[in-house]
Amino acid sequence: MHLEILAYLSLNYCKYLKKNVLEATTLVNFSCYINTDLLEEFIELASYDAKIELNQLLDLFAVDYPYKKKRFEVNYVFLSIKNIFRVIFKLVLLKDQAITSIAKFYQSSNWLEREVWDMFGIFFYNHPDLRRILTDYGFEGYPLRKDFPITGFKEIRYDDERKKIVLEPIKMTQEFRYFDFATPWN
Repeated sequence: MHLEILAYLSLNYCKYLKKNVLEATTLVNFSCYINTDLLEEFIELASYDAKIELNQLLDLFAVDYPYKKKRFEVNYVFLSIKNIFRVIFKLVLLKDQAITSIAKFYQSSNWLEREVWDMFGIFFYNHPDLRRILTDYGFEGYPLRKDFPITGFKEIRYDDERKKIVLEPIKMTQEFRYFDFATPWN
């Protein structure tokens, strides 16, 4: 039953959008790289097809590959409750490329897209409420990007003299050292 549905999904959707699908693999779970321009159309087709019924968005997350030209990979993990299988749609993005929000199809994507925006800086068009969710409003940068400094940019501390919270640039008390692991005793 599961293999039959996965075969249907892979044949009909990836064959139907063959010119826009980069790669498709059929394993226990189906995963497919899709074109960012057709994300909304692809999600709509997969969610409303009676034979597949991708009726739940389980997860939406991003991965940063700073050494690649297309730096980010955004993964959408869907579940078909009726047919009991998962589908992963993958998008590959440039550093400043934006994608369409799927919040009108899946309400759970609202929160997940906000997390991806806050942590990676990937912008979602037509999102109903795209704002910071895990960091402060004045926070600089995106913490889960690989080029984000380990210490951050600013330090938040309570100043006893002023009796308030102070935001100031980080002062390193010790110089950052590079270690040579090949000859550690020199």
